[in-house]
Amino acid sequence: MVERPRDEAGRARNPRPRDRFGRPLPPGSVGIPRIPDDLNLPPQQTLTFAQQLLDDGLAFNAHEVLEAAWKNRPFAERMLWQGLAQYAVGLTHIQRGNQKGAQTLLARAVARLGGYEPGDSGEDSNAEGMYGVDRSGLIAHANTLLAALDAGTPIAPEELKPRLCT
Repeated sequence: MVERPRDEAGRARNPRPRDRFGRPLPPGSVGIPRIPDDLNLPPQQTLTFAQQLLDDGLAFNAHEVLEAAWKNRPFAERMLWQGLAQYAVGLTHIQRGNQKGAQTLLARAVARLGGYEPGDSGEDSNAEGMYGVDRSGLIAHANTLLAALDAGTPIAPEELKPRLCT
């Protein structure tokens, strides 16, 4: 059995560079800069950073940013952040040409985002949810992508750059 590289806490880490879709490249290759494992940004900075990455076509990196928020935000917000991270993974699967993976993750994202009810965590929330996240717009966009995947309709790269916030 091959021993995997591990961090100081013993968690498995893959130090190999990755391409723009998050796929590992051969050792020594030049890849896309990695998102730090210990990223912990305030919510608005998280959303701004993730949006920039989506706009640049880097859905995998956006997923890593959103996943960090999912792990670091209060429990009451985790369904929102998990839904956003799954949404970005669904976009990543479309970019990679993995229809089944895209359908699975986008459906999970729709369920998480649709089931999330903003609670009282001290943050300003609106009808859409916390931090200005456009839940209904993201759900509608995910459903459009799911319909295109079901129909076998090509999805243009520009269709993979949703707006996270209103």
